[in-house]
Amino acid sequence: MLKQRLVTLGKLAIPVCLAMMVALPAAAESRMAVVDLRQALFSSNEARTFSEQLQREFAASEQEVRAAQDEARTLQERLQKDGAMMNERERDRLNAEFQQKVQEFNGLRQNLDQEVNSRKQAFLESARPEVDAAVKELMSEHDLDVILPTEAVVYVKPELNLTEQLLEKLNR
Repeated sequence: MLKQRLVTLGKLAIPVCLAMMVALPAAAESRMAVVDLRQALFSSNEARTFSEQLQREFAASEQEVRAAQDEARTLQERLQKDGAMMNERERDRLNAEFQQKVQEFNGLRQNLDQEVNSRKQAFLESARPEVDAAVKELMSEHDLDVILPTEAVVYVKPELNLTEQLLEKLNR
């Protein structure tokens, strides 16, 4: 029985080995490289300009969020420090004020985050055609069959990482 299984496995191993011998040279002939699209895009001059514009545009909103956070923190500290000495009515009023300030802070932070994320997403979508064109140029210049994202690769030789070249193309 064991001898019969070994013979059967041997018969299966030969076609598998032959298939691998044919497939490995074909894979070796494929020319590949990797790029870190996120790094290249967010390091580009256009992204830096966008980021600076975003910071200027939302500076007042960010200040408003910080102010609400500071007010809530002050109320909380006062409750912790003086709460034991306050009468129940005064402590309840201060606690309600604190809760209201926390809700205000959370609402402001959420609105700001949503708006910033929306603007970043719009930037990514508008930059997509330029990134795609730059990647296609790299493929042509280096006679590549495939460009993979760095996240999909465990290890790559440094000379196969074209992120810097992609960044140069995006900055033209």
